Amino acid sequence: MLQTQFWDVDPALGPEDAWTIHGLWPDHCSGGFDQFCDSKRKYSNISLILVDAGRGDLLEYMSEYWKDFRGDDSNLWQHEWNKHGTCVSTLEPDCYEDYLPQQEVVDYFDKTVEAYKELPSYEFLANAGIIPSQTRTYALADIEAALEQAHGNPVTIRCRSGAINEIWYYFNIAGSLQSGKFISAGPDGQKSNCPSRGIKYPLKHARHEPTQTTTIGHPEPTAPGNPFAGRGNLIVERLNRKHGCIISYGTWFSSGTCATFQTEKISDDTFTLKSSKGPCAFERDALACGPHVITPSEFTAKDGKLAYSDHATFYAENPPKGRTQSNVYASQGGRPIEIEIAWVSK
Repeated sequence: MLQTQFWDVDPALGPEDAWTIHGLWPDHCSGGFDQFCDSKRKYSNISLILVDAGRGDLLEYMSEYWKDFRGDDSNLWQHEWNKHGTCVSTLEPDCYEDYLPQQEVVDYFDKTVEAYKELPSYEFLANAGIIPSQTRTYALADIEAALEQAHGNPVTIRCRSGAINEIWYYFNIAGSLQSGKFISAGPDGQKSNCPSRGIKYPLKHARHEPTQTTTIGHPEPTAPGNPFAGRGNLIVERLNRKHGCIISYGTWFSSGTCATFQTEKISDDTFTLKSSKGPCAFERDALACGPHVITPSEFTAKDGKLAYSDHATFYAENPPKGRTQSNVYASQGGRPIEIEIAWVSK
C-alpha cells in the first residue's frame, strides 16, 4: 500500500505545520496501480456517507487535513475513493461478514486517516532541522535520511519546480485493510524526481498580500490587551492551533488573507469592531459586518482573546474548507465547533 502526502503552498492548504493527505492505494511491485475497479460502487456523496455512519469526527478531521488545491475537498475524496478505494480487494462487500451498505467507504477513509496520523512528516523533517524557509535549501539525501529514520524504510520524495511537494510512504498489510497491521516497506520501483541539492521547502503562505491585509498563519498574536486597540486582524484558533481568520463580512475563512479591522474605544474595557464592509455585530446570534449594522456590538478582551458578553468562546456548525466560509455564533445552540479569536495588531 502507498500512503501519500502533499505540501501545497500555492494555494496554501492545511495547517502551516502539517502536510496534507493525498490518498491511500494498493501498488503493484512494478510501481503501477489499478484504478476505478468497480463502477457499481462509485459514490459522489462521501460527506453524507460519513455523517450517516456517525463519523462526523472523521469528516471534520478530513476537512482540515485532506485538502483539494482547487478548494473542492469533497470532489477529491470522491475521486480517491472511486479511483483507488474500489481497488482495495479486502474492501469488497463479500469480505464482510455482516455487510452494511457503504461500510467499506467509511473504512477506507478511516484507515487512510489512521495511517496519516502515524506519519507526521512535518515533525519528522523538523526533528532533523529541515523546516520550511523562503531562503534555505536542502539536500535530497538529508530529506530522505530524516524520513527513512522515522518510517523505518526508504520513502520516495517528489518535487515540483525544485521544491519538495509530495512524500510517498510504502507499507505491506498483514491482514485486511480494515483490521490488519500496516508494516513499513521500501519503495516498489518509483524514483524521486528531485535534484540532489538545492531543494526548496517553502513556507505556506500566500504569494501576494493585498494592501491592508496580512497572510493567514504568520503573524503572532500580541500580548493580551484590554481592550484591543487600533487596527489588526482577527485570527481564529481551534484546538490550540491557528485555523484561518475572520474576514470582512464577519465570517470565518480558512484560506486566503485576513481582513483588517478597526477598533473604536467605548469605555476603559469595551470597544467595537469595524471592517471595510462596515460595523460588526452579532445579529440573530451570528457575527456580521456591513452597512446594515445600525448598532455595533461591544466587545472586551479576556485572557488576550476576543470576548462578547464576557465569553471568549464562539461556535460554528462546521469548520470552513476551501473557498467555503462558516458563520461564527455567540452561543452554542447545538453547534459542535468551538473556537477562540485572537488579535494581531497592525
